[in-house]
Amino acid sequence: MNSVEHPVRLERISQERYIQAPIEAVYDYVTQPDRWQEWHPTSLSADTGTTGSLAAGQRFTEIIDLLGVRVPMSHRVQVAVAPREFRVVFTSLAVDGCIHYLLQSQGGGTLFKRILTYETELQLTSLHARMIELSNQALDRLKQRLETS
Repeated sequence: MNSVEHPVRLERISQERYIQAPIEAVYDYVTQPDRWQEWHPTSLSADTGTTGSLAAGQRFTEIIDLLGVRVPMSHRVQVAVAPREFRVVFTSLAVDGCIHYLLQSQGGGTLFKRILTYETELQLTSLHARMIELSNQALDRLKQRLETS
């Protein structure tokens, strides 16, 4: 029997934006996964079972659109240090990884850094490039939403 092994590669996307909004407002908004669909193009819905920012240890589910396929994700908050850091790990049938937010007061606003680390066995050559594009869209939308509210 001949089996083909597909290597699992760990991918990392790190991006940042300067947002003209107070660090507390940015942290409060981005740590509410049920609001991610308002600014992240892949997030279709999230069920946290609560309102407001999540604390370390809390779990929630999310449905994402991964290249046209609805994928249920399970998340657990690993780090929640308001207003500076928020980190969640996620798992699904298609992709596993971590989303890490780092926030820093700068001038009258906030330097927001989002690091997505993920691994998948899916053999999609366009996946990483598409993830970078979607992450850029998400941060642009986040900046616009927080600066105009």
